[in-house]
Formats: sequence, structure tokens, C-alpha cells
Amino acid sequence: MTDANPETQAVPSNFLREIIAEDVRIKKYGDAVIQTRFPPEPNGYLHIGHAKAICIDFGLADEFGGKTNLRFDDTNPEKEEQEYVDSIMEDVRWLGFDWERLCYASDYFPQLYEWALQLVKAGKAYVDDLSADEIRQHRGTLTEPGKDSPYRNRSVEENLDLFTRMKQGEFPDGSRVLRARIDMASPNLNMRDPVMYRILHASHQRTCDQWCIYPMYDYAHGQSDSLERVTHSMCTLEFTDHQPLYRWYIEQLGIFPTQQIEFDRLNITYTMLSKRKLLQLVQERRVNGWDDPRMPTLCGIRRRGFTPEAIRTFVAASGVSRTNGFTDIEMLEHFQRDDLNHRARRAMAVLRPLKLVIDNYPAGQEEFVEVANNPEDSSAGTRQVPFSGTIYIEQDDFREVPPPKYYRLSPGKEVRLRNAYFVTAQSVVKDEAGNIVEVHCTYDPASRGGNSPDGRKVKSTMHWVSAAHAISAEIRLYGNLFAKADPYDLAENQDVLDNLNPNSVEILTSAKLEPSLANAKLEDRYQFERVGYFCLDPDSTPGSLVFNRTLALKDSWAKLEKKTGA
Repeated sequence: MTDANPETQAVPSNFLREIIAEDVRIKKYGDAVIQTRFPPEPNGYLHIGHAKAICIDFGLADEFGGKTNLRFDDTNPEKEEQEYVDSIMEDVRWLGFDWERLCYASDYFPQLYEWALQLVKAGKAYVDDLSADEIRQHRGTLTEPGKDSPYRNRSVEENLDLFTRMKQGEFPDGSRVLRARIDMASPNLNMRDPVMYRILHASHQRTCDQWCIYPMYDYAHGQSDSLERVTHSMCTLEFTDHQPLYRWYIEQLGIFPTQQIEFDRLNITYTMLSKRKLLQLVQERRVNGWDDPRMPTLCGIRRRGFTPEAIRTFVAASGVSRTNGFTDIEMLEHFQRDDLNHRARRAMAVLRPLKLVIDNYPAGQEEFVEVANNPEDSSAGTRQVPFSGTIYIEQDDFREVPPPKYYRLSPGKEVRLRNAYFVTAQSVVKDEAGNIVEVHCTYDPASRGGNSPDGRKVKSTMHWVSAAHAISAEIRLYGNLFAKADPYDLAENQDVLDNLNPNSVEILTSAKLEPSLANAKLEDRYQFERVGYFCLDPDSTPGSLVFNRTLALKDSWAKLEKKTGA
């Protein structure tokens, strides 16, 4: 288990750093700088899992004085949109990185086509008329070799003619493909004559209708890396079995020898990172768009109030290995709490208000108490918070009949109002249904500032908001989107979306906030004292504020680490 204190922890394992350091030492690429790339497909929004790849690609290049390209692997025009391109660029920059070059796989379509012709002429590729289902049937299994296509031994001349006519648009979608001629008996299924090009009469977001054949990812990716002279092409472990094919294309074409290195995915408990399923959540309106604060998308967690600094620290602390596993979401939350504890301005907010009337407070008197904006940062200064004879407290902070060990307000019990006075509850007012709507109390004027001159102690300190000065707001309390730590832990005939948490959000419409929060801005972070960390939501309008809870104050990860001595 990782030491959660970023200032004291040892540097987490990162075999990628060791590989690059050795390559630099032996000058594997001569005097060339280290070149990496982050290559998302623009078919959805980036999620927290992508943050690991971004931090690795950009972070390691920076560490070794190298460069990183942002390249969109846009080879699937039916699923790709400019909306996703724009959001990806915004998310990468939000995380704190910038690219050397902005590239697109579609930039290389002419060269990829010429290289495909080169392989056809060398007898290394052929046009196949089998359907997709027939190709799968011929492919074989892990224990049985595949079967040659009846079209595998077409002449070079026939293949060149057919492939040229494919490009010219003479054939319908799905009628023919171009396949690499490798080995149908290979123990690696990816080497059994993989498809290089398919016919697809679809308009591309950048090339429009210029092309009607599109390269497959496995063909386009390595060659795009090579064209950009990427020295270290780092990708997740599911591409391990694709590495022989990656190398085969580069070797057959005799081009720049980019090396592919695989590392573990970032899997987090209570979190699903399937792009296809995330899209389903959006399309079926199970969530309120890609940036719903419950979503694991970077725009979603940004809207929820997470900071790029905390995400980068979390990724670094989680390390890099060659074995996939799960990281506890509480580890991510710990680093976010630690970051917010140092940067978030304090404020008082009552989420479920109960009116507290101080009977002996001078009528009409108003005063201000001085409060630190952030006890962790003296440079943050102080603010003046108004106090009056009628205030709001949390409903949970009063019990008419208190249970055992209840130290907050109840009849005859004295508590401290934070930075204000000692108060003692005297009586309650109820509505016709018997609900308490108002509590009456008395205060000790000599206890101003929250301390008694005679030294008496109280066991509870409560936050409050002056009723005369309070502003109203909607509060959205977010929890985990999934109810199970492993969302893919499914019963028979279950879908992963069956594990959605039905209580992942609670909306409170009558919260009362101290008046300084009227000036809150997007990207501002606050600690509502005794409640949690919050940020302003974009749904806010002047006079109608909405705050999202980023996290509660409880830090289970830190407690677990202390208990286990990790």
C-alpha cells in the first residue's frame, strides 16, 4: 500500500522511467531527444484512466528533456467528432500539459496508402473478398490454426488493381478488405493475416469525402508513431499481444524503429471506464451529460471540484507496473482532500437549516466576527462574518431528546457557536405536524470569540449562518456512481449498468450560506466547515447559486494507512 503523504513517500515504482534512462545512457537513438505521444481516438471524452497515460507520456518526456505530441487517431469516421477533439485538447491543458505538435492520423492517410501499396508489391498484403464473419471463421482459435482465405494467393497485379479500385470507390462497404499476409498458423491471433484497410463510404470530420477506405488502428498506429519519430510508444497492457504486429509493419517497411512498451491501466474501485458504456450512460440519460459530476470523465470530475494537481499527485503515487489491478478510490480522494485542505477557502454553510433564536441577544443588534479564510495558509487572510440574534444551524445539530453520547445542542445543554458565543438551548417551537421549526436559546455575552472567561468547557462546536444575512443556494451531494467496488462483478444476465448506485446524488434546495459566497466563481474551491469541500456549479445564475460537493471531510484512506502502517 502506498504512503499517502506525497512529501514523505518514496518514489513509486516506474519501470518506464528506468527503460528511458537506460536508452538515454546508451544513446539508443543517438543524439535525438526523447519523443513520446498521447494518441486518443476522438470518439468520446477523456476519463480519469486517461490521466495516467497523459501524465506518463508528457511527464516522462519532460523529465528527460524530450517532447510530446498530441495525436488524434482518427481512423474511424463514423464515431469521431470535433466536439471530442476540442474537449480532449481542453482536458490535456487543464491537467497542466501542452504538446509539441498537434497531429492527426488522417494527416498520414496518403503515406499510409503508399506504404500499403509497397506491401502489396512485396507480396506482403492482399485483397480479400471474404466477409467479416467469414474472416472470423477462418481465423481459428487459441488452440487451432487458422485457414487460408481462398483469395490469399492472388497475384500482385490483381491485388494492386483491386486495392486501387477500392480507393477509387468502386466497391460497396464491407465487400473487400486489404489484409497483411503473415502467418495463419501463428500462435498469436493478431498475426493471422490482420485486416489493414476496410471500405467505408463515410465522411471524415477532417478529410470529408476524400477517402472511402480507412486504415485499421493496428496498421495506422505504429506507422504514425514512426512518422513522428516517436522513441517510446507507451500504451496499456491490452496492446501487449499486438506488439509483434506493431513491429512487423515497421520492419517490413524499413521505417523508424519506434519501440512499444506496455504498462498497467488505471482501474479505480466504484468506477467504470468503458467508453462504450459511458456513452450509453449519456445517451440513455442515466447521467446529465459527459460532464455530470458523477462521471469519471475529466470534465466531470473537474466540474465536481477536483484539481489537476491532486490528480497528478495521485497518478504518480499509484506507480507504474506490468500487472493490472484496482486502486482504491479512497486513495484518489485522500490526495484531493490534502490538496483542498491547503488551497480551499473556508466558509460556513448550513445544508439543512433549523432556525435558532437567541432570546437574550439585544434586539436589532448586528455584529461581525473575524474568521480565518484558511487556517492552513496565513497569507489567505481573514474575513468578517455577520452575526445576529437569529441564526441557522444544521438540523442534525439539535435533538430534543438526545441519544447517549450526543454532545451537540439539546435542551439545557451548552455548546459553542464557532468564533462567536456559547449558547444554551431552552425550548422549541413545532408545526402542526409536530416537526421542530425553531429552537430558542440564551447566550453568554462574555464568551465572545468562542471562549468562556471562567474557563468552563463545552464538548461541541457548531457552525452557523446569520438568518438576516444568509443567501440561499442549491446543494448537490454526489456519491459513487456505482454501488459495487467492482462494477463488473455481475450476476448471471446482468449488465454493468445494473450496478448503478440509485442514491448517487442528493439535491438540497434550501441551504443557507454566509454572504461572502455570493461572490463565488467557477473553479473556486471551498471547505464548508464541518461539512465538506464544495465548488460552484456552472448551472449557477446571479441570485440562484448551485454548489457541488466535491468530497466529504472524512478521509478513510489516511486512517487505513495509519492503522496498517503502510
